[in-house]
Amino acid sequence: MSVLVGYASEHGSTREIAERVAARLADHGRRVEVVALDRVTDAERYDAVVLGSAIHNGVWLGQATRFVRENADILRHRPTWLFSVGMPAALRRPLRRFAMSEGPKAIAGLRDLVELRGHRLFSGVYQKEQNRSLVGRALFAVLAGRYGDFRDWDDVDAWADDIADQLETRSREPRMQSVHDADG
Repeated sequence: MSVLVGYASEHGSTREIAERVAARLADHGRRVEVVALDRVTDAERYDAVVLGSAIHNGVWLGQATRFVRENADILRHRPTWLFSVGMPAALRRPLRRFAMSEGPKAIAGLRDLVELRGHRLFSGVYQKEQNRSLVGRALFAVLAGRYGDFRDWDDVDAWADDIADQLETRSREPRMQSVHDADG
């Protein structure tokens, strides 16, 4: 079974999470390719798909949503997991709970386009130099945001292990025979 771990990343944090998921799936014996979503040429050649995108302004990056929409006919027939990378852990407790809703909101328009097996929101890396807007920096300060690397690698590993377990269970399920195969 081959698995695509595709990503859309602006600053590299999402790419690194995708690479970690792919490495973990490979550790479980899966053939995995990690590819930027704007470079995937044939989604049909994969048996399962894990797609991730950074969230900017409450939505997935354009190349990620475009990939899902352009490949919806294929993804509807493949087990698909989505992950989003945002900044909940960069915010203080009262706002963190609110920020946790950004993941489901970011993929709301994509859920019905794929055979969605699961979605996870991870916190990423948020550095001061990434926030170039004076208004953005002021807002972040008012929200008492913190800069840093907030990725929880144990959470990423656990999620990837769960995907590997689901793929293993799926590969052990008996395949349905078509009428033609049964006559055979």
